[in-house]
Order: sequence, then C-alpha cells, then structure tokens
Amino acid sequence: MTQLESARKGLATAEMVKAAVSEGLPPSVLTREIAAGRAVLPANINHKGLAPAVIGKAFRCKINVNLGASSAGSGLEGELCKLALSVKLGADAVMDLSTAGDLPRIREAIIRRSPLPVGTVPVYEALSRAGKIDRLTPALLLEVIEEHASQGVDFMTIHAGLLRRHVPLAARRVTGIVSRGGSILARWMERYGRENPLYERFDDICAIFRKYDVTFSLGDGLR
Repeated sequence: MTQLESARKGLATAEMVKAAVSEGLPPSVLTREIAAGRAVLPANINHKGLAPAVIGKAFRCKINVNLGASSAGSGLEGELCKLALSVKLGADAVMDLSTAGDLPRIREAIIRRSPLPVGTVPVYEALSRAGKIDRLTPALLLEVIEEHASQGVDFMTIHAGLLRRHVPLAARRVTGIVSRGGSILARWMERYGRENPLYERFDDICAIFRKYDVTFSLGDGLR
C-alpha cells in the first residue's frame, strides 16, 4: 500500500513513525493528517536509506533545496557536494533540476546518496531528450516520468494545471509565463493545438505514482 492508502486504513507505516519522531508528535497525528489529505509523506518504495519528512500545515515548515547540473556549469561531483551541504545545513528535501549531462546517472547518484526526499521536474528531461518541442510527445513524457519513479524519485512537479484555454490569457500577463515547465507546455499546446498532455494523461500519471508511491507536487505553470 502507498503511504496514503495505509493512512486511510489507520495504519502507521515505518516511514510515518520515523517522521513522527522527527516532528516530536505521535504517529497517529500523521496518519490522521495524511488520510485527510492535509499532509503528504514523500517516500518512493525504491529510495533506500530515506529519512522521511512529512509536509503539511500541522507540521514544522520544511526547507527544500534546488540543485542540478546545467550547460552553464557544474556536473555530478558538484551536485553531490551541493547535496552534502544541504544535508549538513538541515534541509528537509532536495530537487534535482539538472538539464545537462548524463541526467539518469546524475539523478541515480543523488537518490542513492540522499537521505532526504528527492524531487524532479520530468518535463525538463523530456524536452532535453526530444531536442525540440516538435518532437516532444505524451508518450515520451510518460516514459520519462516512469523512469524517474523507478529510480526512486519521491516527488515530481507535474504542470497539469495550465490548460490550452489559459494560454491566450497568460500571454496578456505583465510577466508572461515565468514557470519554465509552464512555458514548455504552453509552446507545445500552441504548436499542436491540443490540450496539455499532463492534464489529459493525468490518470496514467496517477497509476505510475501509485506503483512507486510518488507524491505529486502540482505546478501551476504560471507563477
């Protein structure tokens, strides 16, 4: 069962117990809040050595660190140094936003060495693989999402909220579309005249997430 399914049955998982100790609260508080949908506990079944953190209004504020290699600099060793520093300084989670280099290898190394929950934005890698918007397909998006999940990613940002009908409205905003993931999907919708594939294939994404117990981080796609 997933963390959510366990909580709905009133069962405190090992991850909930560990997170409860960190919060200084009884596990029953975690099961109640998670079951009610007021909290999440990102804990992919393939992330070994995880020190789970519960995220929700009833719990202490969490600090997430963004890291990731890019064409402008850094690489695997640099990202692992950032990860070590994040752990040392007391971060609660990290996000691998790498856009350059051997992305699967970088992500695998970060997950293997991270006691913190690890998040990603799969649309970044999907576009990197496609090379350009014209080659980005819904099937590729789902393929990348499943690969991230199978490696042990605990939570993913899925920009399913920006719909085709919103794009003309967003174009009139003073700031335009600030979100990188949102801008990628907006360009895709304009190019193909179709609905956001992350919205249309949301049930398929849910099935993948349930299989590995991945938590949604729903990106608004605009900011």
